[in-house]
Amino acid sequence: MAAQSEPYPRRYAHVTGLAVHLPEESLTTPELEELPAARNPGTRIPRGVIEQASGVERRHVAAPGQTAAGLAAAAARTLLEQTGHVLPVIDLIIYAGVSVDAVEPATAHMVAAELGASCPVFDVRNACNSVLNAVELADTLITAGRYRTVLIVCGEVATPVIRRQVESNADFAAVGPSYTVSDSGTAMLLEASAVPGVLGHRFCASSAHWDTATPSPKPSASPTTAPLLPVTRSVSDGYQVGACTVDPVGPAVGVHKLDRSVLRAPLAERGLDWDDLAAICVHQASLPSLHAFCEAAGIPLGKVVVTIAEHGNLVASTIPVQLHQAVQSGRVQRGDLVALVGVASGVSAGTVLLRW
Repeated sequence: MAAQSEPYPRRYAHVTGLAVHLPEESLTTPELEELPAARNPGTRIPRGVIEQASGVERRHVAAPGQTAAGLAAAAARTLLEQTGHVLPVIDLIIYAGVSVDAVEPATAHMVAAELGASCPVFDVRNACNSVLNAVELADTLITAGRYRTVLIVCGEVATPVIRRQVESNADFAAVGPSYTVSDSGTAMLLEASAVPGVLGHRFCASSAHWDTATPSPKPSASPTTAPLLPVTRSVSDGYQVGACTVDPVGPAVGVHKLDRSVLRAPLAERGLDWDDLAAICVHQASLPSLHAFCEAAGIPLGKVVVTIAEHGNLVASTIPVQLHQAVQSGRVQRGDLVALVGVASGVSAGTVLLRW
């Protein structure tokens, strides 16, 4: 007797589109240093310490009144135009970002309203791993047959937390991480496919160490609506410049508490290693912490798409921006293997393996 065919063809999730929206205005690190210097004439603001500690040369700044939903929607419009999709084919919108425009409703509703979409929506929020967790969830929903087309959007309005007012060098050092952040919007489209695109994903967490980073809202903003920025309490990895120590902050914090074998697991399950990939996109809160994290995780720096210097800490948008840059430059082409490696306050980390 001939074997019966499956009643339904097997579904896979494939990333079919990616777009980035970066605000036109930018702020160099020397320009940024002038802000607290002008506001605090009685406090000596050391020049060069921010860039030396973080590696950030420039960050993007959203226009006054620009919202997280607005940045996300701008990226989504670009993506829809590039792919030729129209809104009725979008089955689900997931907003995945640290910045939110209100405690409720979900920011995804605001994005959908700006786009004119009427599909189901919800938010996924897990610090800088938000987008990766949304990809994991979208892949699960698509392969389960629940949705065919999922739009993941992220909008980060992080620069409002930059502290202009400081009372001392110690205060300047304490808020140092806020000087690295940047604003952006990103959008990623995942669709059902007969060919595997999202090949695997694995995540881990060490939640007992959640307090290595705690939210710090903009002082003048409502704590319920202000964008949140992870500010590390430890300065063990700080850089001394004159009388000021600034913690570079980022993925190196708490990474030794994680099961780092999980990061390589999606590759190992397929007989692959880091060298088999066209590019590796790794979350970047600072250049020193990126180097420390890659060394701890065994990730070859030569494979990493580095964006921290020219774009700053893009929070949850970091990895989509890196992937977009790799694709636009030709470093990643259709059919290539790419790893998206996230690490976030909490502490959590994980890897998504894609065939682009």
